[in-house]
Amino acid sequence: MVGRDILASRSPWLHEREADALGVRLVYTIFDFAARGWDEQQLPRLLKAAQLAGFSGLNVTHPYKQSVIAHLDEISEGARRIGAVNTVAFSAGRKVGYNTDVSGFAESVRRGLPDVALGHVVQMGAGGAGSATAHALLDMGVERLTVFDKDAARLSALINKLSHDFGAKRVQTGVDLIPALAAADGIVNATPLGMLNHPGSAVPSDALRPEHWVADIVYFPLETELLRDARRRGCRTLDGSGMVVHQAAEAFEIFTGLVADSNRMLRSFVEYVSAPPLEVA
Repeated sequence: MVGRDILASRSPWLHEREADALGVRLVYTIFDFAARGWDEQQLPRLLKAAQLAGFSGLNVTHPYKQSVIAHLDEISEGARRIGAVNTVAFSAGRKVGYNTDVSGFAESVRRGLPDVALGHVVQMGAGGAGSATAHALLDMGVERLTVFDKDAARLSALINKLSHDFGAKRVQTGVDLIPALAAADGIVNATPLGMLNHPGSAVPSDALRPEHWVADIVYFPLETELLRDARRRGCRTLDGSGMVVHQAAEAFEIFTGLVADSNRMLRSFVEYVSAPPLEVA
């Protein structure tokens, strides 16, 4: 896995445990750019080195899901539609990018928040993960999606893409957060805020109402400040475990060609929470 501040990731545990259950040997390594003192210029070098070393592929996470595209030979239609890649497979000498975040998030919502209102959803974050969750939400039938992001150019690019794909009436640029939250049925955090090295919440706690449902894609820690505030306010909540497991199951299949059991991987995730393994260095 490639990203920044990701040493607490549970992906090694998920992939290696699933491989063990299927009777195959798999080694999953974390390349944390922050811990290694690397910057984004090392990204193409790492891709090439991993390919030469015989890796089957790499997962890509924050903040490289969009920038990695320039260094690939090919991307799937799904990844092209989203404009972000979270899985790279090395195949026949080519680096091929995929996106498993969309289906992972959608399946997590279907299982964890069945029958929630989809009239108006406010999403925090317009990066690679935000593009995936936005597409998933609109695919699922959200009538109106309002997206906020501090990076105006990134936000504009996502809104333009979503407007083209789903129609301008269904998406809008977030301008004033509090009124938008007051009119929302659901709230999705697709920013890094809440991660161990990115403490805080993208949503003011006093803007949460019991009528809201709240989903967070962050899964380390599993209970973010946003989810803790939301539960205190009586909201229905969804943590990031479902998304990470379902996207990991699809990525596992891309890497290995084997069919993953997502229910078994969910059980593995729970086992990790109760008895975490040694931290990956």
